[in-house]
Amino acid sequence: MGYLDGFKVTFLKLFEERVTTEYPKEKRPKPPRFHGRHVLNRYEDGMEKCIGCELCAGVCPAKCIYVRGADNPETSPVSPGERYGYVYEINYLRCIHCDLCVEACPTEAITESKLFEFSFDNREDAIYTKAELVVDDDGLPQRQPWELWHDGDDSDTSGWMRATASSGNPDYQNRIAWSGELGYGVRAPEIGQRTSNVEDEAEGPEEQHRSADARGQH
Repeated sequence: MGYLDGFKVTFLKLFEERVTTEYPKEKRPKPPRFHGRHVLNRYEDGMEKCIGCELCAGVCPAKCIYVRGADNPETSPVSPGERYGYVYEINYLRCIHCDLCVEACPTEAITESKLFEFSFDNREDAIYTKAELVVDDDGLPQRQPWELWHDGDDSDTSGWMRATASSGNPDYQNRIAWSGELGYGVRAPEIGQRTSNVEDEAEGPEEQHRSADARGQH
């Protein structure tokens, strides 16, 4: 009778509410900080945020990022700094979407969109170059033929970056230092963050440090 008990369980399950999402017909909503395909951002004036420091490549555990910096041309600089990312490549056959590159970036140049539905016919397409990663003139990610984009996949592409906590403290609340971004402007602060640095300017370095520690203890 053991096998009949098994059929009984299966039969009863037919009438229960299904919890499995029937992908791809049904799609679950993606969180604001979903780890998807990377983008390279620009400032509001169109200049690239990447300065070619190679920190993202150095911190990548999968060794999927290749960056080479070069000096900015004096007559037509690419970025506001002395250098810019001359070569930028990401191998998506190796990327694990850990977002350590996003945390390491000092200029908020590399962030991630919500796109995860993309496949390749050949290995060359899996290696994204700078021309494919840099946002367009409207500040939106460039769409490739093999990518399946949905509404909202390209919105707030740098939302995850704003959650990065100073000193690793998730309760840390600091003033906003969010740079203007092409297509988005200056982002509004998240809940609990301060919109002004008036208090910080009035305090000395030691007072600022003690204030930050006090906020983290509450």
